[in-house]
Amino acid sequence: MTVLTKPEVIDTIDELRGQLCLAKQNVAAQGGDAHVVLVPTMGALHAGHRALVRRAADLGAIVVVSIFVNPLQFGVNEDLDTYPRTLDADVAVLAKEGAAFVFAPTIREMYPDGASSTRVTAGAIGSLYEGAARPGHFDGMLTVVAKLFNIVEPDIAVFGQKDAQQVFLVERMVADLNLRLGIEVVPTVREDNGLALSSRNRNLDDPARDAARSLSVGLAAAAAAASAGVPAAIVAAHAVIGAQPLVKLDYLVVVHPHTYLPVADDYRGPARMLVAAVVGSTRLIDNIALDIP
Repeated sequence: MTVLTKPEVIDTIDELRGQLCLAKQNVAAQGGDAHVVLVPTMGALHAGHRALVRRAADLGAIVVVSIFVNPLQFGVNEDLDTYPRTLDADVAVLAKEGAAFVFAPTIREMYPDGASSTRVTAGAIGSLYEGAARPGHFDGMLTVVAKLFNIVEPDIAVFGQKDAQQVFLVERMVADLNLRLGIEVVPTVREDNGLALSSRNRNLDDPARDAARSLSVGLAAAAAAASAGVPAAIVAAHAVIGAQPLVKLDYLVVVHPHTYLPVADDYRGPARMLVAAVVGSTRLIDNIALDIP
């Protein structure tokens, strides 16, 4: 049941829990299925986020979108202070997509005693790829996601495939900790030129935006070359991305979808290629599924 009205903006945990209890009672009283679906975000919503919320509205009657720029997942010299905060615009967007509640807590509400000493750790995979470039990032991400799961108690949480390593770690946390919810993954939403949508895309000038397209083009080239094996896929991606002087490649790796460890050159089966690069001064990530026969 999708109700296209302005969502209620809530900034405290107690109020959100109370309003969710009432909302579930109201839906149940009308004979509906009172599933709660959570879409965790850091705001600055774009069309990719809107796709997540639309999918959430298909999955449950009560959609909660969290907007919280989580300091635990930002490292030293990262863009915590400059990360865009556009709550009013975000609420206006969500009014068109069927969200019932926007949970927009302050840092003090989420961490009343300062940065929490209890953390969820991402393990070895959390120190690879994005984790190598951003130490502690995934521990901070999993900690706040676990808090949101406990606060909202959703039946389903919706994430985007663009953040592939994040999705893998969240799914593993849910399985490892026997959390009672399902994870729905929505395919990456892209700009017309193929660039994966990201809140950080707004930092790209025109030359950088043109150069950034090489990430998705390189991934597509890898997928086309995958029939010849892992090395061929990697070479194909490097040939495209390496041709762009504005793109500084951080990593390009083919991983097993069930372990997220790099696969051997002679691997056969499903895989995923992950890429990260700094384009101009903006760090971007992308990924694509590979089928290596």
